[in-house]
Amino acid sequence: MPMHGSSVFLSCIALLSSWRACCGGKILVVPFEGSHWINMDVMIRALHAQGHSVDVIRANTSWYIKDNMPHYNSITVSVIKGVDYDFVNSVVVNVLAIERGQNPVLTFASLQVEMFRATFSLHAIMSKMASRLLKDGDLMARLKEHQYDLLLTDPAGGTGIILAHALKLPLVYNVRWVTSGEGHQYVAPSPLSYIPMTGSGLSDKMTFFERVKNLLYFSLWKVEYALIIEPQYQAVCTEFFGPKIKYDDLVQAADLWLMRADFVFEFPRPIMPNIIHIGGFQCQPAQPLPDHLEEFVQSSGEYGVIVMSLGTFVNELPSDLADTIAAAFAKLPQKVIWKFQGTKPSTLGNNTLLVDWMPQKDLLGHPKIKLFVAHCGTNGIQEAIYHGVPIVGIPIFFDQYDNLRRLTERGAAVMVTLASLDKDNNFLKAIQEALANPSYRINMQRLSRLHRDQPITPIDNALFWIEFVMRHKGAAHLRTESYKLPWYAYYSVDIVFTFFSTVAVMILLPLVVFRTHVLKTHRK
Repeated sequence: MPMHGSSVFLSCIALLSSWRACCGGKILVVPFEGSHWINMDVMIRALHAQGHSVDVIRANTSWYIKDNMPHYNSITVSVIKGVDYDFVNSVVVNVLAIERGQNPVLTFASLQVEMFRATFSLHAIMSKMASRLLKDGDLMARLKEHQYDLLLTDPAGGTGIILAHALKLPLVYNVRWVTSGEGHQYVAPSPLSYIPMTGSGLSDKMTFFERVKNLLYFSLWKVEYALIIEPQYQAVCTEFFGPKIKYDDLVQAADLWLMRADFVFEFPRPIMPNIIHIGGFQCQPAQPLPDHLEEFVQSSGEYGVIVMSLGTFVNELPSDLADTIAAAFAKLPQKVIWKFQGTKPSTLGNNTLLVDWMPQKDLLGHPKIKLFVAHCGTNGIQEAIYHGVPIVGIPIFFDQYDNLRRLTERGAAVMVTLASLDKDNNFLKAIQEALANPSYRINMQRLSRLHRDQPITPIDNALFWIEFVMRHKGAAHLRTESYKLPWYAYYSVDIVFTFFSTVAVMILLPLVVFRTHVLKTHRK
Protein backbone atom coordinates (compact mmCIF):
# COMPACT_ATOMS: atom_id res chain seq x y z
CA MET A 1 0.00 0.00 0.00
CA PRO A 2 1.46 3.41 -0.95
CA MET A 3 2.33 5.73 1.89
CA HIS A 4 0.75 9.18 2.16
CA GLY A 5 3.05 12.19 1.60
CA SER A 6 2.91 13.21 5.26
CA SER A 7 3.92 9.70 6.35
CA VAL A 8 6.87 9.71 3.96
CA PHE A 9 7.94 13.10 5.31
CA LEU A 10 7.74 11.91 8.94
CA SER A 11 9.70 8.77 8.07
CA CYS A 12 12.42 10.86 6.47
CA ILE A 13 12.61 13.04 9.57
CA ALA A 14 12.88 9.94 11.76
CA LEU A 15 15.67 8.51 9.60
CA LEU A 16 17.51 11.83 9.62
CA SER A 17 17.20 12.03 13.41
CA SER A 18 18.50 8.48 13.85
CA TRP A 19 21.41 9.22 11.49
CA ARG A 20 22.27 12.34 13.50
CA ALA A 21 22.17 10.37 16.74
CA CYS A 22 24.49 7.73 15.30
CA CYS A 23 26.82 10.26 13.73
CA GLY A 24 26.84 12.77 16.57
CA GLY A 25 30.10 14.58 17.14
CA LYS A 26 32.37 14.88 20.15
CA ILE A 27 32.62 18.41 21.51
CA LEU A 28 34.93 19.74 24.22
CA VAL A 29 33.62 22.85 26.00
CA VAL A 30 35.68 25.31 28.05
CA PRO A 31 33.12 27.73 29.52
CA PHE A 32 33.21 30.86 31.68
CA GLU A 33 31.49 31.34 35.02
CA GLY A 34 28.33 33.21 36.09
CA SER A 35 25.84 34.47 33.52
CA HIS A 36 28.25 33.37 30.77
CA TRP A 37 27.67 29.77 31.84
CA ILE A 38 23.88 30.21 31.81
CA ASN A 39 23.81 30.83 28.06
CA MET A 40 26.57 28.28 27.35
CA ASP A 41 24.47 25.69 29.16
CA VAL A 42 21.56 26.48 26.82
CA MET A 43 23.81 25.77 23.84
CA ILE A 44 25.14 22.55 25.39
CA ARG A 45 21.59 21.30 25.99
CA ALA A 46 20.76 22.00 22.34
CA LEU A 47 23.89 20.16 21.16
CA HIS A 48 23.06 17.20 23.38
CA ALA A 49 19.52 17.13 21.96
CA GLN A 50 21.06 16.94 18.48
CA GLY A 51 22.87 13.75 19.45
CA HIS A 52 26.31 15.21 20.16
CA SER A 53 28.50 14.11 23.06
CA VAL A 54 29.68 17.05 25.17
CA ASP A 55 32.50 17.18 27.75
CA VAL A 56 32.83 20.31 29.90
CA ILE A 57 36.06 21.37 31.59
CA ARG A 58 35.42 23.00 34.95
CA ALA A 59 37.45 24.00 37.99
CA ASN A 60 36.92 22.22 41.30
CA THR A 61 36.05 25.64 42.75
CA SER A 62 33.36 26.24 40.12
CA TRP A 63 30.52 28.47 41.23
CA TYR A 64 27.87 27.80 38.57
CA ILE A 65 29.14 24.83 36.55
CA LYS A 66 27.96 21.63 38.19
CA ASP A 67 29.57 18.22 38.08
CA ASN A 68 28.27 15.57 35.68
CA MET A 69 24.80 16.40 34.35
CA PRO A 70 22.47 14.44 32.04
CA HIS A 71 23.42 16.60 29.04
CA TYR A 72 27.20 16.68 29.56
CA ASN A 73 30.14 14.96 31.22
CA SER A 74 32.44 17.09 33.33
CA ILE A 75 36.22 17.08 33.50
CA THR A 76 37.19 18.71 36.80
CA VAL A 77 40.55 20.41 37.13
CA SER A 78 41.95 21.12 40.60
CA VAL A 79 42.99 24.74 41.05
CA ILE A 80 44.00 26.73 44.10
CA LYS A 81 41.78 29.69 43.22
CA GLY A 82 38.93 29.99 40.75
CA VAL A 83 36.36 32.52 39.54
CA ASP A 84 34.01 31.80 42.44
CA TYR A 85 31.38 33.71 44.41
CA ASP A 86 33.90 35.30 46.78
CA PHE A 87 36.01 36.64 43.90
CA VAL A 88 33.04 38.13 42.04
CA ASN A 89 31.33 39.48 45.16
CA SER A 90 34.43 41.38 46.28
CA VAL A 91 34.59 43.13 42.89
CA VAL A 92 30.88 43.98 42.92
CA VAL A 93 31.01 45.41 46.46
CA ASN A 94 33.96 47.64 45.54
CA VAL A 95 32.33 48.81 42.28
CA LEU A 96 29.03 49.61 44.02
CA ALA A 97 30.87 51.79 46.54
CA ILE A 98 32.86 53.57 43.82
CA GLU A 99 29.90 54.16 41.51
CA ARG A 100 28.00 55.97 44.25
CA GLY A 101 30.74 58.58 44.61
CA GLN A 102 29.92 62.25 44.06
CA ASN A 103 33.06 63.41 42.26
CA PRO A 104 32.87 62.21 38.63
CA VAL A 105 36.63 62.51 38.02
CA LEU A 106 37.52 60.64 41.21
CA THR A 107 34.84 58.03 40.50
CA PHE A 108 36.21 57.45 36.99
CA ALA A 109 39.81 57.12 38.20
CA SER A 110 38.89 54.82 41.10
CA LEU A 111 36.75 52.66 38.86
CA GLN A 112 39.60 52.24 36.33
CA VAL A 113 42.00 51.22 39.12
CA GLU A 114 39.49 48.70 40.49
CA MET A 115 38.77 47.22 37.07
CA PHE A 116 42.50 46.96 36.29
CA ARG A 117 42.99 45.11 39.59
CA ALA A 118 40.03 42.79 39.03
CA THR A 119 41.00 42.13 35.41
CA PHE A 120 44.56 41.22 36.37
CA SER A 121 43.32 38.79 39.04
CA LEU A 122 40.71 37.25 36.73
CA HIS A 123 43.16 36.51 33.92
CA ALA A 124 45.79 35.31 36.39
CA ILE A 125 43.27 32.66 37.45
CA MET A 126 42.44 31.71 33.85
CA SER A 127 46.06 31.58 32.66
CA LYS A 128 47.04 29.43 35.66
CA MET A 129 44.22 27.05 34.83
CA ALA A 130 45.53 26.79 31.27
CA SER A 131 49.00 26.04 32.60
CA ARG A 132 47.56 23.48 35.01
CA LEU A 133 45.82 21.69 32.14
CA LEU A 134 48.89 21.59 29.89
CA LYS A 135 51.11 20.30 32.68
CA ASP A 136 48.81 17.35 33.37
CA GLY A 137 50.27 14.84 30.93
CA ASP A 138 47.73 12.10 31.70
CA LEU A 139 44.77 14.45 31.21
CA MET A 140 46.16 15.82 27.95
CA ALA A 141 46.75 12.30 26.67
CA ARG A 142 43.14 11.35 27.47
CA LEU A 143 41.83 14.47 25.76
CA LYS A 144 43.86 13.70 22.64
CA GLU A 145 42.72 10.05 22.63
CA HIS A 146 39.10 11.17 22.74
CA GLN A 147 39.49 12.71 19.26
CA TYR A 148 37.12 15.63 19.66
CA ASP A 149 35.64 17.23 16.56
CA LEU A 150 35.97 20.78 17.89
CA LEU A 151 36.47 22.91 20.98
CA LEU A 152 33.73 25.37 21.95
CA THR A 153 34.72 28.11 24.38
CA ASP A 154 33.72 31.47 25.78
CA PRO A 155 36.81 33.60 25.01
CA ALA A 156 36.20 36.01 27.89
CA GLY A 157 38.94 33.84 29.38
CA GLY A 158 41.87 32.46 27.40
CA THR A 159 42.03 28.91 28.76
CA GLY A 160 40.00 27.33 25.95
CA ILE A 161 41.90 29.25 23.27
CA ILE A 162 45.24 27.88 24.45
CA LEU A 163 43.86 24.35 24.95
CA ALA A 164 42.45 24.28 21.40
CA HIS A 165 45.91 25.03 20.01
CA ALA A 166 47.50 22.32 22.17
CA LEU A 167 44.94 19.74 20.98
CA LYS A 168 44.99 20.99 17.35
CA LEU A 169 41.19 21.29 17.31
CA PRO A 170 38.91 23.56 15.27
CA LEU A 171 37.90 26.44 17.54
CA VAL A 172 34.41 27.96 17.88
CA TYR A 173 33.56 30.90 20.13
CA ASN A 174 30.32 31.51 22.03
CA VAL A 175 31.29 35.14 22.29
CA ARG A 176 30.44 38.66 23.23
CA TRP A 177 33.76 39.40 24.92
CA VAL A 178 37.30 38.23 24.34
CA THR A 179 40.19 38.70 26.75
CA SER A 180 40.97 42.02 25.07
CA GLY A 181 37.43 43.45 25.08
CA GLU A 182 34.39 43.37 22.79
CA GLY A 183 34.57 40.62 20.17
CA HIS A 184 33.77 42.65 17.04
CA GLN A 185 36.47 45.18 17.87
CA TYR A 186 39.09 42.48 18.05
CA VAL A 187 38.38 40.64 14.81
CA ALA A 188 36.62 43.15 12.52
CA PRO A 189 37.48 46.68 11.35
CA SER A 190 36.12 49.05 14.00
CA PRO A 191 36.54 52.77 13.21
CA LEU A 192 36.46 54.79 16.42
CA SER A 193 34.56 57.58 14.67
CA TYR A 194 31.26 55.70 14.92
CA ILE A 195 31.87 52.49 16.91
CA PRO A 196 31.81 53.21 20.66
CA MET A 197 34.29 51.51 22.95
CA THR A 198 33.07 49.34 25.82
CA GLY A 199 32.60 51.41 28.96
CA SER A 200 32.27 54.71 27.13
CA GLY A 201 28.47 54.75 27.25
CA LEU A 202 28.44 56.39 23.81
CA SER A 203 26.24 55.83 20.78
CA ASP A 204 27.25 55.54 17.13
CA LYS A 205 26.51 59.25 16.62
CA MET A 206 29.35 61.11 18.34
CA THR A 207 30.31 64.75 18.63
CA PHE A 208 33.94 65.82 18.43
CA PHE A 209 34.41 65.64 22.21
CA GLU A 210 32.65 62.28 22.37
CA ARG A 211 35.09 60.97 19.79
CA VAL A 212 37.89 62.25 22.03
CA LYS A 213 36.32 60.32 24.91
CA ASN A 214 36.04 57.23 22.72
CA LEU A 215 39.73 57.48 21.83
CA LEU A 216 40.55 57.77 25.54
CA TYR A 217 38.67 54.56 26.30
CA PHE A 218 40.35 52.84 23.36
CA SER A 219 43.75 53.85 24.76
CA LEU A 220 42.82 52.58 28.23
CA TRP A 221 41.75 49.22 26.78
CA LYS A 222 45.00 48.95 24.81
CA VAL A 223 47.11 49.76 27.88
CA GLU A 224 45.17 47.31 30.05
CA TYR A 225 45.50 44.53 27.50
CA ALA A 226 49.19 45.18 26.76
CA LEU A 227 50.26 45.46 30.41
CA ILE A 228 48.09 43.10 32.47
CA ILE A 229 46.22 40.65 30.21
CA GLU A 230 48.22 39.56 27.17
CA PRO A 231 51.55 39.00 29.03
CA GLN A 232 49.93 36.44 31.34
CA TYR A 233 48.61 34.29 28.49
CA GLN A 234 51.70 34.84 26.38
CA ALA A 235 53.83 33.47 29.22
CA VAL A 236 51.82 30.23 29.04
CA CYS A 237 52.18 30.07 25.24
CA THR A 238 55.93 30.69 25.44
CA GLU A 239 56.41 28.01 28.12
CA PHE A 240 54.50 25.27 26.29
CA PHE A 241 54.63 26.20 22.59
CA GLY A 242 57.71 28.39 22.27
CA PRO A 243 58.13 32.16 21.74
CA LYS A 244 57.06 32.05 18.08
CA ILE A 245 53.48 31.21 19.03
CA LYS A 246 51.69 34.46 19.86
CA TYR A 247 48.58 34.48 22.02
CA ASP A 248 47.04 37.25 19.90
CA ASP A 249 47.35 35.05 16.82
CA LEU A 250 45.62 32.15 18.60
CA VAL A 251 42.69 34.39 19.56
CA GLN A 252 42.14 35.63 16.01
CA ALA A 253 42.67 32.19 14.43
CA ALA A 254 39.31 30.88 15.68
CA ASP A 255 37.24 29.27 12.93
CA LEU A 256 33.90 30.71 13.97
CA TRP A 257 32.64 33.55 16.17
CA LEU A 258 29.06 32.89 17.35
CA MET A 259 28.30 36.46 18.46
CA ARG A 260 25.75 36.94 21.24
CA ALA A 261 24.29 40.06 19.63
CA ASP A 262 22.31 41.08 16.56
CA PHE A 263 21.63 44.31 14.74
CA VAL A 264 18.30 44.82 16.48
CA PHE A 265 20.45 45.45 19.56
CA GLU A 266 23.90 46.32 18.20
CA PHE A 267 24.79 49.52 16.33
CA PRO A 268 25.54 48.83 12.63
CA ARG A 269 29.20 48.03 12.08
CA PRO A 270 31.53 45.99 9.82
CA ILE A 271 31.69 42.25 10.42
CA MET A 272 33.71 39.33 9.05
CA PRO A 273 32.49 36.20 7.20
CA ASN A 274 33.14 33.97 10.21
CA ILE A 275 31.02 36.11 12.58
CA ILE A 276 27.54 34.60 12.98
CA HIS A 277 25.08 36.66 15.00
CA ILE A 278 23.00 34.57 17.43
CA GLY A 279 21.69 37.28 19.77
CA GLY A 280 18.81 35.97 21.91
CA PHE A 281 19.59 32.31 21.21
CA GLN A 282 18.75 31.49 24.83
CA CYS A 283 15.24 32.98 24.52
CA GLN A 284 12.13 30.87 24.08
CA PRO A 285 8.35 31.20 24.53
CA ALA A 286 7.27 31.60 28.15
CA GLN A 287 6.26 28.52 30.12
CA PRO A 288 3.51 28.52 32.80
CA LEU A 289 4.60 30.06 36.11
CA PRO A 290 4.71 28.14 39.39
CA ASP A 291 1.34 28.36 41.14
CA HIS A 292 2.43 30.82 43.85
CA LEU A 293 3.90 33.24 41.30
CA GLU A 294 0.91 32.95 38.95
CA GLU A 295 -1.41 33.73 41.86
CA PHE A 296 0.66 36.78 42.82
CA VAL A 297 0.80 38.03 39.22
CA GLN A 298 -2.95 37.63 38.73
CA SER A 299 -3.61 39.56 41.96
CA SER A 300 -2.14 42.67 40.29
CA GLY A 301 -5.36 43.31 38.40
CA GLU A 302 -5.28 45.98 35.71
CA TYR A 303 -2.04 47.53 37.01
CA GLY A 304 0.19 44.60 36.20
CA VAL A 305 3.58 43.58 37.56
CA ILE A 306 7.14 44.93 37.63
CA VAL A 307 10.01 42.44 37.64
CA MET A 308 13.38 43.43 39.15
CA SER A 309 16.64 41.51 38.95
CA LEU A 310 20.25 42.69 39.06
CA GLY A 311 21.58 39.44 37.61
CA THR A 312 23.78 36.64 38.85
CA PHE A 313 26.65 38.76 40.16
CA VAL A 314 24.80 41.25 42.42
CA ASN A 315 23.48 39.25 45.34
CA GLU A 316 23.14 41.91 48.01
CA LEU A 317 22.69 45.69 47.79
CA PRO A 318 23.81 48.20 50.44
CA SER A 319 20.92 48.53 52.91
CA ASP A 320 20.29 52.24 52.23
CA LEU A 321 20.09 51.59 48.49
CA ALA A 322 17.74 48.64 49.01
CA ASP A 323 15.55 50.81 51.26
CA THR A 324 15.36 53.52 48.58
CA ILE A 325 14.30 51.01 45.92
CA ALA A 326 11.76 49.33 48.22
CA ALA A 327 10.25 52.69 49.23
CA ALA A 328 9.81 53.65 45.57
CA PHE A 329 8.10 50.33 44.79
CA ALA A 330 5.76 50.78 47.79
CA LYS A 331 4.34 53.96 46.21
CA LEU A 332 3.28 52.19 43.01
CA PRO A 333 -0.07 50.55 42.29
CA GLN A 334 1.70 47.71 40.45
CA LYS A 335 2.79 44.50 42.13
CA VAL A 336 6.58 43.87 42.18
CA ILE A 337 8.57 40.63 42.04
CA TRP A 338 12.13 41.37 43.15
CA LYS A 339 14.99 38.88 43.05
CA PHE A 340 16.67 39.81 46.31
CA GLN A 341 19.08 38.38 48.86
CA GLY A 342 20.14 39.88 52.15
CA THR A 343 18.40 41.74 54.95
CA LYS A 344 14.78 42.60 54.18
CA PRO A 345 14.44 46.33 53.39
CA SER A 346 12.76 48.27 56.21
CA THR A 347 10.64 50.21 53.69
CA LEU A 348 9.26 47.15 51.89
CA GLY A 349 5.65 47.58 50.79
CA ASN A 350 2.86 45.00 50.77
CA ASN A 351 2.91 45.05 46.96
CA THR A 352 6.47 43.66 46.73
CA LEU A 353 7.41 39.99 46.75
CA LEU A 354 11.06 39.15 47.50
CA VAL A 355 12.37 35.90 45.96
CA ASP A 356 15.77 34.16 46.00
CA TRP A 357 15.23 32.92 42.45
CA MET A 358 12.74 33.58 39.69
CA PRO A 359 11.94 32.05 36.29
CA GLN A 360 12.94 35.31 34.60
CA LYS A 361 12.26 34.21 31.00
CA ASP A 362 8.78 32.97 31.88
CA LEU A 363 7.94 36.07 33.89
CA LEU A 364 9.03 38.44 31.13
CA GLY A 365 6.80 36.54 28.71
CA HIS A 366 3.71 36.86 30.94
CA PRO A 367 1.10 39.33 29.55
CA LYS A 368 0.76 41.10 32.90
CA ILE A 369 4.43 42.15 33.10
CA LYS A 370 4.67 45.89 32.49
CA LEU A 371 8.31 46.70 33.21
CA PHE A 372 11.71 45.09 33.81
CA VAL A 373 14.10 46.77 36.27
CA ALA A 374 17.53 45.36 35.45
CA HIS A 375 21.29 45.86 35.58
CA CYS A 376 21.31 45.37 31.78
CA GLY A 377 23.58 42.42 31.27
CA THR A 378 23.46 40.93 27.78
CA ASN A 379 21.22 37.98 28.70
CA GLY A 380 18.57 40.09 30.42
CA ILE A 381 18.57 42.67 27.62
CA GLN A 382 18.03 39.99 24.97
CA GLU A 383 15.22 38.36 26.96
CA ALA A 384 13.47 41.72 27.41
CA ILE A 385 13.75 42.41 23.67
CA TYR A 386 12.42 38.95 22.82
CA HIS A 387 9.33 39.46 25.01
CA GLY A 388 8.90 43.18 24.24
CA VAL A 389 9.16 44.42 27.85
CA PRO A 390 10.53 47.98 28.38
CA ILE A 391 13.39 48.47 30.82
CA VAL A 392 14.44 50.78 33.63
CA GLY A 393 18.16 50.16 33.77
CA ILE A 394 20.53 50.48 36.74
CA PRO A 395 23.91 49.74 35.11
CA ILE A 396 26.64 48.73 37.54
CA PHE A 397 29.82 47.98 35.60
CA PHE A 398 31.58 46.82 32.45
CA ASP A 399 29.26 46.63 29.40
CA GLN A 400 26.00 47.41 31.17
CA TYR A 401 26.09 51.17 30.44
CA ASP A 402 26.72 50.41 26.77
CA ASN A 403 23.94 47.82 26.58
CA LEU A 404 21.50 50.27 28.12
CA ARG A 405 22.62 53.10 25.84
CA ARG A 406 21.70 50.96 22.83
CA LEU A 407 18.15 50.67 24.16
CA THR A 408 17.79 54.30 25.24
CA GLU A 409 18.86 55.33 21.72
CA ARG A 410 15.97 53.25 20.41
CA GLY A 411 13.50 54.70 22.92
CA ALA A 412 12.91 51.41 24.74
CA ALA A 413 14.52 52.07 28.13
CA VAL A 414 15.18 54.63 30.86
CA MET A 415 18.54 54.86 32.68
CA VAL A 416 19.11 55.56 36.38
CA THR A 417 22.73 55.68 37.58
CA LEU A 418 23.76 54.37 40.98
CA ALA A 419 25.04 57.84 41.89
CA SER A 420 21.64 59.45 41.27
CA LEU A 421 19.29 56.63 42.21
CA ASP A 422 18.62 57.78 45.80
CA LYS A 423 18.32 61.50 45.02
CA ASP A 424 15.14 63.49 44.31
CA ASN A 425 13.07 60.33 43.84
CA ASN A 426 14.96 59.64 40.60
CA PHE A 427 14.27 55.92 40.71
CA LEU A 428 10.54 56.40 41.26
CA LYS A 429 10.38 59.06 38.53
CA ALA A 430 12.14 56.75 36.06
CA ILE A 431 9.65 53.95 36.73
CA GLN A 432 6.68 56.26 36.45
CA GLU A 433 8.03 57.67 33.18
CA ALA A 434 8.49 54.21 31.68
CA LEU A 435 5.00 53.13 32.79
CA ALA A 436 3.13 56.29 31.84
CA ASN A 437 4.71 56.88 28.43
CA PRO A 438 3.46 54.19 26.02
CA SER A 439 6.31 54.89 23.57
CA TYR A 440 8.72 52.75 25.61
CA ARG A 441 6.55 49.65 25.30
CA ILE A 442 5.72 50.41 21.66
CA ASN A 443 9.41 50.78 20.78
CA MET A 444 10.43 47.62 22.65
CA GLN A 445 7.68 45.61 20.98
CA ARG A 446 8.88 46.91 17.62
CA LEU A 447 12.37 45.62 18.48
CA SER A 448 10.80 42.30 19.48
CA ARG A 449 9.08 41.96 16.11
CA LEU A 450 12.32 42.76 14.30
CA HIS A 451 14.25 40.25 16.39
CA ARG A 452 11.74 37.45 15.80
CA ASP A 453 11.44 38.09 12.05
CA GLN A 454 14.21 35.69 11.00
CA PRO A 455 14.20 32.71 8.61
CA ILE A 456 15.83 30.52 11.28
CA THR A 457 15.96 30.81 15.05
CA PRO A 458 19.27 31.97 16.56
CA ILE A 459 19.83 28.66 18.37
CA ASP A 460 19.22 26.66 15.17
CA ASN A 461 21.58 28.99 13.34
CA ALA A 462 24.24 28.36 16.00
CA LEU A 463 23.76 24.59 15.77
CA PHE A 464 24.03 24.64 11.98
CA TRP A 465 27.35 26.49 12.04
CA ILE A 466 28.83 24.38 14.84
CA GLU A 467 27.98 21.27 12.83
CA PHE A 468 29.32 22.96 9.69
CA VAL A 469 32.72 23.31 11.39
CA MET A 470 32.55 19.68 12.50
CA ARG A 471 31.71 18.43 9.01
CA HIS A 472 34.47 20.41 7.32
CA LYS A 473 37.12 20.16 10.07
CA GLY A 474 37.17 23.92 10.47
CA ALA A 475 36.17 27.01 8.48
CA ALA A 476 39.50 28.43 7.33
CA HIS A 477 37.93 29.79 4.12
CA LEU A 478 35.88 32.25 6.22
CA ARG A 479 38.81 33.46 8.32
CA THR A 480 40.90 36.46 7.36
CA GLU A 481 44.66 36.09 7.56
CA SER A 482 45.11 39.78 8.33
CA TYR A 483 46.16 39.01 11.90
CA LYS A 484 49.41 37.58 10.51
CA LEU A 485 50.37 40.96 9.07
CA PRO A 486 52.58 43.33 11.07
CA TRP A 487 50.78 46.56 12.01
CA TYR A 488 52.66 48.65 9.47
CA ALA A 489 51.60 46.30 6.66
CA TYR A 490 47.99 46.11 7.91
CA TYR A 491 47.67 49.91 7.77
CA SER A 492 49.86 50.18 4.61
CA VAL A 493 52.32 52.40 6.46
CA ASP A 494 55.21 50.75 4.59
CA ILE A 495 53.57 51.55 1.24
CA VAL A 496 52.88 55.17 2.18
CA PHE A 497 56.40 55.56 3.53
CA THR A 498 57.91 54.02 0.36
CA PHE A 499 55.76 56.23 -1.88
CA PHE A 500 56.65 59.47 -0.15
CA SER A 501 60.30 58.45 0.11
CA THR A 502 60.38 57.76 -3.63
CA VAL A 503 58.69 61.10 -4.42
CA ALA A 504 61.10 62.90 -2.11
CA VAL A 505 64.10 61.27 -3.81
CA MET A 506 62.73 62.10 -7.25
CA ILE A 507 62.29 65.75 -6.27
CA LEU A 508 65.40 66.22 -4.19
CA LEU A 509 67.91 64.24 -6.28
CA PRO A 510 67.81 66.64 -9.27
CA LEU A 511 68.13 69.57 -6.87
CA VAL A 512 71.17 68.02 -5.22
CA VAL A 513 72.74 67.24 -8.63
CA PHE A 514 71.99 70.75 -9.86
CA ARG A 515 73.39 72.36 -6.68
CA THR A 516 76.54 70.20 -6.93
CA HIS A 517 76.99 71.18 -10.56
CA VAL A 518 76.56 74.90 -9.70
CA LEU A 519 79.07 74.70 -6.88
CA LYS A 520 81.64 72.99 -9.12
CA THR A 521 81.09 75.59 -11.81
CA HIS A 522 81.46 78.42 -9.32
CA ARG A 523 84.74 77.02 -7.98
CA LYS A 524 86.14 76.87 -11.49
